[in-house]
Amino acid sequence: MTSDASAPHILVVGGGYVGMSTALRLQRRLRRGEATITVVAAQPNMTYQPFLAEAASGLVEARQVVVPLRRVLRRCRVLDGEVSTVDHPRRVATVALAGGEQLSLHYDVLVLASGSVSRTLPVPGLAECGVGFRTVGEAIYLRNQVLSQLDEASSTEDPQRRQRALTFVFVGGGYAGIEALGELEDMARDALRFHPSLSPSDMRWVLVEAADRILPELSRSLAEYTVRRLCERGVEVRLETQVESMVDGHVVLSGGERFDAGTVVWTAGGKAHPLAARSGLPVDLTGRVVCTPYLQVANTQGAWSAGDCAAVPDLSKRDVPGAVCGPTAQHAVRQAKRLADNLVAVLRGRQPKPYRHADVGSVASLGLHKGVAEVYGVKLRGRPAWYLHRVYHLSRVPTLEHKVRVLAGWTLALLLRRELVSLGQLQHPRREWESAVRQAEPASR
Repeated sequence: MTSDASAPHILVVGGGYVGMSTALRLQRRLRRGEATITVVAAQPNMTYQPFLAEAASGLVEARQVVVPLRRVLRRCRVLDGEVSTVDHPRRVATVALAGGEQLSLHYDVLVLASGSVSRTLPVPGLAECGVGFRTVGEAIYLRNQVLSQLDEASSTEDPQRRQRALTFVFVGGGYAGIEALGELEDMARDALRFHPSLSPSDMRWVLVEAADRILPELSRSLAEYTVRRLCERGVEVRLETQVESMVDGHVVLSGGERFDAGTVVWTAGGKAHPLAARSGLPVDLTGRVVCTPYLQVANTQGAWSAGDCAAVPDLSKRDVPGAVCGPTAQHAVRQAKRLADNLVAVLRGRQPKPYRHADVGSVASLGLHKGVAEVYGVKLRGRPAWYLHRVYHLSRVPTLEHKVRVLAGWTLALLLRRELVSLGQLQHPRREWESAVRQAEPASR
């Protein structure tokens, strides 16, 4: 977006759903020359996280889950890097570019949309044995991991090694954990047709949740229904339980249970990106930036925020003092739109409008043709909920092209069975090359 030297420079920090959607709406609403926009993102693409579970199970192509920022933000400057510090009084942000260069970026208006990161605990062995579920890379890794573990179990004669390979642990009973477990367990059952020596009863799937229930966004009756359905599929649900250790894959639970697992997936929630607390902007006790109902940072001129890193007053809950919007996709989608519109209004000397949105409900997939949903108080289970889950998220996928690609993939899946191929080489793409070089070295001397 071109402009003259006097036009304000808008800095959008973060390339997630809020960052990309805000920048996209700004470039559509602002006239040419009215402002310049710079987006700083750690990755040059936006990941639509609600489809990660289907990407992991092979029902959606991984490339359909990501949107290239430069392709959609044609009138914005996109920088690959991370903002390390923000000096808002001076309107300067320090950016660590992907190539290692440090850049001091001056701006007039700041939009902090840094999102969230995984919330971890000091569990021994977590760093070495666990894997998260927030990126496309992690989703593809888990797909390869589950299929590779089935291959290993089919090939070994050691019963202990087989049991370890066939034990999969998911820590966290929120949407990410439930959907990832449901989709991958479904995929693994499908893959067993190629492993005649294995049966579904050989696999062990364990869900560990510290609270007394799963899916807190849904009603307790639907959460209990989900637990029953998972148990019917052989999943062991451990509520009010914590993982105390997982050193070398040996999982120790707070109830005293111990077992070996070849796969441990950590989906125990998220927290605001640490940049929010480092920015010097006002934050609450959870580390989220304190905002006004207009999505402006409280008591701060020229700063805006939304999404998982922002504590925005929830005006739909006036009977609850201090209520703030939860870090959900519903709020992120709508806050990005309101933030962009309000920012444009302020630049043009008009009054912004408050953000107000009442939660319409939630949807979750539990695998192919299985799901739960609660929308406007109506509870759905099974196939109807699964269809609603797909329709809702298809409507939220950015760009028409991605919607068409996802829909085309689903249509093909109705006619063809999913491809169950483990591309384990992706985890170590240089292993074969390095081996070949090492073998050639002595001969060349």
